[in-house]
Formats: sequence, structure tokens, C-alpha cells
Amino acid sequence: MKKVGVLGSGQVGEVLANGFLKHGYAVMRGSREPEKMAEWSKAAGEHASVGTVQEAASFGELIVLAVKGSAAEAAVTLAGDALSGKTVIDATNPIDSAPPENGVLRYFTGPNESLMERLQKQTPGAHFVKAFSCVGNAYFVNPDFGGVKPTMFICGDDAEAKKEVSTVLDQFGWEVEDSGLATSARAIEPLCILWCLPGFRENRWTHAFKLLKK
Repeated sequence: MKKVGVLGSGQVGEVLANGFLKHGYAVMRGSREPEKMAEWSKAAGEHASVGTVQEAASFGELIVLAVKGSAAEAAVTLAGDALSGKTVIDATNPIDSAPPENGVLRYFTGPNESLMERLQKQTPGAHFVKAFSCVGNAYFVNPDFGGVKPTMFICGDDAEAKKEVSTVLDQFGWEVEDSGLATSARAIEPLCILWCLPGFRENRWTHAFKLLKK
């Protein structure tokens, strides 16, 4: 049974943790305040546990970073050397604290940088792969779009790490589009802005992206 460390106590982390448990993984969720997740651990079953960020990062053979974008660098710092040599699924987006403007989210990064690039530079020994950042958490795990697999755009500098994440995404019911190296996160992260537009403008949140190919 492969072990996954999910860093983050919010809904994104909970949905992904439950998805990994559903597909036969052992999961430890990590937080600065692990006691906040005690009820989840009891309800999630024998293969679920909670701990600190560093404990979850040490536990996992595969890591999921599922914190607010503004807390991502601090979480990576807390995880420390436990991330070295491991694949880290980066589900974060650099969403600013300022409210959306006409439905358009504000980011704290510029157009020629991405949060994932910052994280990869911060922890060069880890293998970051951007995924789960361009759709709402209700559709993370085996989404049903009438038999059509939605597209998950991923990127990262390590080919083997992307293969590992692609395997997970296939289990979770997604078509994978490998968009290249970490630099491509500059294009993938803003997809969250586009995904959220119908939600903020018309309260429509039941969609995902599909890349059509010939």
C-alpha cells in the first residue's frame, strides 16, 4: 500500500485525501494544528491518520501540497528535507487576498512567474508537478461528465514524477495533458481564474476543461 502525505487541513486536502483512500492508498494529512483533523481521521478509516506537516511529509512516498497559495512557501519550509527526492503534487494557486474584480481573481504572482516555480526553486531536491489546480474540488475524484473524461493540465521538470502523477490522475478519472516543464505553470495556474469566472459571474461551478484533439 503506497503512502501519501497530504499537506493541508482544508477542503482541497480532505477531498484529495479521501480520493487516495478510495483508491487504496494509506494517507496521513499534515497541518500545523493536526488536532483539527481528528474527526476526519476517525471517520476515514484505518488507513487514515493525521500529524504535523513535517510528519506527513516524512510519512508520504508521494506528497500532495493542498494549502492556500499564500501559505504554500511556509508549508514547504515546515516540510523541510522530508520532500527531498519525492514527487510533490502541487494543487495550489497564487490567489491574492483582494476580492475578485468583475469575477476575475487577483493573483500575487506576475505574468512571467508562477507559484510552482517559486516552490521548486525553494526546494530543488523535490519534484513538483502542478495538478488539480484548474478545477473545483467537487470534481477532483472520478468526475462524471456523461462519459467524457475532462483534461487535467500538468507540468514539472521531472519526467518520472509526471509519470507518477499521471498514474494517479488516470485512477482518478482524468485525461492527462503534459504541458511541459515547470515554466508552464505560468499558463496552468491562471486556468483557475478562467474556471472561476462562470462561478463568480453566474454561480455556475459545474464544469471542467476539455482539450479537443484531431
